[in-house]
Amino acid sequence: MKRSSDRIITSHAGSLPRPDDLIEANHGRETGKVDEKAFQKSLNASVDDVVRRQVAAGIAVPGDGEYGKSMGSKVNYRAWWSYSFTRLAGLKIEDIDRDTLPVHRSTPGKPVLSTFADRRDRARFAAAYSDPESGITTGPRLTTWPIAVAPVSYTGHAAIAADIANFKAALAANGVSEGFMTSIGPASCARVGNRHYKSDDEFVFACADAMREEYKVIVDAGLVLQIDDPAIAENFDQINPEPTAEEYRKFTMPKIEALNHALRGLPKDRIRFHLCWGSWHGPHTTDIAMRDIVDVMLMIDAGAYSFEAGNVRHEHEWSVWQDTKLPDDKLILPGVVSHATNVVEHPELVAERIGRFARLVGRDRVIASTDCGLGGRVHRDIAWAKLEALAQGAALASKQLW
Repeated sequence: MKRSSDRIITSHAGSLPRPDDLIEANHGRETGKVDEKAFQKSLNASVDDVVRRQVAAGIAVPGDGEYGKSMGSKVNYRAWWSYSFTRLAGLKIEDIDRDTLPVHRSTPGKPVLSTFADRRDRARFAAAYSDPESGITTGPRLTTWPIAVAPVSYTGHAAIAADIANFKAALAANGVSEGFMTSIGPASCARVGNRHYKSDDEFVFACADAMREEYKVIVDAGLVLQIDDPAIAENFDQINPEPTAEEYRKFTMPKIEALNHALRGLPKDRIRFHLCWGSWHGPHTTDIAMRDIVDVMLMIDAGAYSFEAGNVRHEHEWSVWQDTKLPDDKLILPGVVSHATNVVEHPELVAERIGRFARLVGRDRVIASTDCGLGGRVHRDIAWAKLEALAQGAALASKQLW
């Protein structure tokens, strides 16, 4: 994994805005109106273009934009997650209301996740969440939901092989030596309905065994693997009543153990982990504090950690690293531009944010990144302007730090 050896290098958290033709091709594929060969041709061209645009914007470690992951609309809030539904056997898609579905089976003595609609953030700001003019959105309401009805196993071998082939071709065509590809973490994978496994803990380990196949293929292809598992922090808001920080850490540890089980034997210096608080455009007053989850995050067997640090709810938490020891062989990818606002950050602000972290953990151990995926969260023109501001700010910070 690249380090900032002579300058602050840049990356991002994964999802980037899709072009209209790819969205249409993907819709046609899902409805059976586009054959696979035609779809792959469109996808290949789109991935090449998104890598080219990242390089032009100044991104040193680009991704494939998550372009190969299934999506249903221009507002692609759930591609990072819902793509796994098509790559796992043992799931049955049912017509059901996601907001009222009891999705979890409790383990005795542990907190239980409530439904998505019963989040403490949504309960506190119920009027705002129900007001279409409030600006709050969690994406379109789903009318179907996966249920585990049999042993879960991985069936996405052809899909991930195509994703990797498209991405590696794009990296080579654009002269890029290192790129990253995202994959869903077990805890987030297991947040679907469960009628087969006896408990959440059993289910998350089953998901870990299944998704390990995808993790291994990505690493074996020479790419950097990014694990996306917002459930590690986001679940806190979905437990009623609110647990203590210690109760939540105990609740989360089996999920960390499952992820490490899935990553066993894989090189840590080719793996990065992305932590976020769900990233929907809402108040987020019920997020768990970074100081209460950072030690749990660092238990994950990864070489780098990506986390939100640019939005107004979590920017102040850079100070956590004053008291938290980052292991000597680890890197961080703090978000220094945010998906949560249409305002494009000034490069000088980006440089200031980078400098805070560099002074605490070392300049060579910071990669400048985004809070979360930009695809579906801001307009595509704004998303690309934010990546340009990220690169410009990293260049300013490099002059200051070197």
